[in-house]
Amino acid sequence: MRAFNRYYTNLIGVLDKDYLETQYTLTEARILFEISLGKKNASEIIEAMRIDKSYLSRVLKKFEKNKLIIKSKSGKDARTSQIGLTAKGKLELNALNTLADKQLEELLRDLSATEIKQLALHMNSIMEILNQKSAS
Repeated sequence: MRAFNRYYTNLIGVLDKDYLETQYTLTEARILFEISLGKKNASEIIEAMRIDKSYLSRVLKKFEKNKLIIKSKSGKDARTSQIGLTAKGKLELNALNTLADKQLEELLRDLSATEIKQLALHMNSIMEILNQKSAS
């Protein structure tokens, strides 16, 4: 399993400093994605990603400085900030998604429809098996 993880992370370049040849790391791209899914405060992002609180704080400050996110005080708890993507943040996330889609298309380009279907089935099986094990 570790050999596969090393192979796949190298194949798609997730350990590269500049994810998808952009100014973002994979973690930063994932944080933008989580915010777009409706993770509205730092605690929800930490829980979803299992990320260090201080690291997330630094990334969010960078995003705020670059006008990718906007923070506002929560109506429920003044100690908590609500986080949302700005229009610029949404554009950046869309660009990252487009690049990720192109990368995947390139990866699958030489595979037949049957091979792609097989690959997807195996990936789903891995997730199902690991999810069943973690649920018990």
